[in-house]
Amino acid sequence: KGNAAYKAKDFDVAIKHYDAAIALDPKEMSFLSNRAAVKFEQAKYAESIEDCEKAIEVGRENRADYKAIARAMTRIGSCHVKQGDLDQGIYWFNKALTEHRNPDTLKKLQNAEKEKKDAEVKAYINPELAAEEKAKGNECFKGADYPTAVKHYTEALKRLGPDGEGRHLIYSNRAACYTKLFGLNEALKDAELCIEIAPDFVKGYTRKAAAQFFMKDYDKALASYHKGLDVDATNDECKDGVRRCMEQINKANSGQLTEEEMKQRQERAMANPEVQEILSDPVMRQVLNDMQQDPKAAQTHMQNPGVAAKIQKLVNAGIIQVR
Repeated sequence: KGNAAYKAKDFDVAIKHYDAAIALDPKEMSFLSNRAAVKFEQAKYAESIEDCEKAIEVGRENRADYKAIARAMTRIGSCHVKQGDLDQGIYWFNKALTEHRNPDTLKKLQNAEKEKKDAEVKAYINPELAAEEKAKGNECFKGADYPTAVKHYTEALKRLGPDGEGRHLIYSNRAACYTKLFGLNEALKDAELCIEIAPDFVKGYTRKAAAQFFMKDYDKALASYHKGLDVDATNDECKDGVRRCMEQINKANSGQLTEEEMKQRQERAMANPEVQEILSDPVMRQVLNDMQQDPKAAQTHMQNPGVAAKIQKLVNAGIIQVR
């Protein structure tokens, strides 16, 4: 009768029936758990917690199924979350999972942890302090104290939050620091975040290209500088970057690299998905074979714009040489 009333959302009637059931059999924890569920629906969270705690006590004393114990603990956690106490909610969800690894409880835990993290990030946001940290980072950068500059820029990003205005400028500045420190993977990540936020900000492309250049991925750096010129055709840094990349690419084509340097360059190129795709194309394989058998065939194939672009990509990557 209590269950039927609960399903019908007649909560007062349900509680009366569960009270009667508890009086008849005080050793059955499910009656207490069911009454706790009703009180949860009534938003009487403190009373629901009290019933759950009593249910766990009764269940322990009478060797109840561990799954039933876990359900009661999960409800305690849910009550705390509803009351705004995420720490206690997380504590009880974890406690429930030690009893039974229930997917629903795990999901509740993950949601509570995310809500807590989001709340902490939001509470930490302070644009004024972000501006101060950015200014400190700039001063450290000017003084060539790049590790300290990174710390200030990182703090500035935390203070701005995930949607703060001007984040692209700080990512750009931190990318420059990482490049100076030869933390090139970190520099590349920051430059890409800068571009993602502000695709019309040319410095994002120059930061990315600089990291790629020092990685000796000259073909990728060249492409990044060209994208920068698409944003600002007059940008001198991009123009100079294109020139420097072409110098390095031409060194390989003119035989100025050592055998070991050439090997390393080709290994980096072979890890590039775009290069892999070109080399796996049956048409391009035939083109390359023709060029190997008859160098003059290169002139014919280069008349096709699509083929010419792919051949140039392989030349820039150091896979083939055209002299």
